Amino acid sequence: MTQIIKDDKFTKEADGIKPDSRRRVVLPKSLVSDGITYHIHSNRMGQIILDPQVTIPASELWLFKDKKSLEMIEVGISQKESIDLGSFAQYVEDEA
Repeated sequence: MTQIIKDDKFTKEADGIKPDSRRRVVLPKSLVSDGITYHIHSNRMGQIILDPQVTIPASELWLFKDKKSLEMIEVGISQKESIDLGSFAQYVEDEA
């Protein structure tokens, strides 16, 4: 199994949160982002860890399986350069 704890510096986000009548726990808005799902892990001490996950399209899975291609893309991204092409204001049509 891969390492679940990626950083051991935890921040307390809330105190005294109790499950509701349907045993649900509401997370603070600051911890929840759109498109995130969670894997839930627990230990014998009753501690619970939520591991955030994102879903990728099946058509893009090949890239994550092909380590060489993924590494080449990461190298390319790290080498990117910004090129100033100047203002494009002259091409904007006034919609008012």
